[in-house]
Amino acid sequence: MQTSQAVAKQPEPLAAAKPKAVTAAESKPLFVEAEQLFEQMKELTQNIAKRAYDFFEARGREFGRELDDWFRAEAEMARRVPVEIKEESGKLIVRAEVPGFKAEEIKVSVEPQRLVISGKTTTQEEKQEAQTVYSEWRANQFCRALTLPGEVDPASAAATIKEGVLELTLTKIATPAPVQVAVKTA
Repeated sequence: MQTSQAVAKQPEPLAAAKPKAVTAAESKPLFVEAEQLFEQMKELTQNIAKRAYDFFEARGREFGRELDDWFRAEAEMARRVPVEIKEESGKLIVRAEVPGFKAEEIKVSVEPQRLVISGKTTTQEEKQEAQTVYSEWRANQFCRALTLPGEVDPASAAATIKEGVLELTLTKIATPAPVQVAVKTA
């Protein structure tokens, strides 16, 4: 009677199970889930609220100008991104001005009737002269959620960035023509 010995396989380390990282050489924005983008929007809103409160405190906690504080904080922290949507030969072409952003700093999420574009970049500058230290930190971020004028196929979406303009090409899904139903008496 022969005995066979089973060789136990060692489990693979968790690091091997991580998704592949996107390199800068691939030069196209990441397509991510809408939930992650909504979390970023929530974080941005919280940061704006904190900054608005800082303005409120700097004014001596004087009530009556809360909206001014909010708009000032919003203008400082969030960037307005102009967007253009065109329809060409069964496709939607979406262009967004995002100067100063690299492809890997932009996230895009496409749903059949919704598009969410966000981006975040930070810069830090530090100067030291004698005993004085100067440090400036600046965050540049944006988030736009758009309702599309028709249904698109999220799987066929393509995005490119060139000279500060993000261009998305979205293939429209043909909407079925309405069908007339004859009514019969029972």
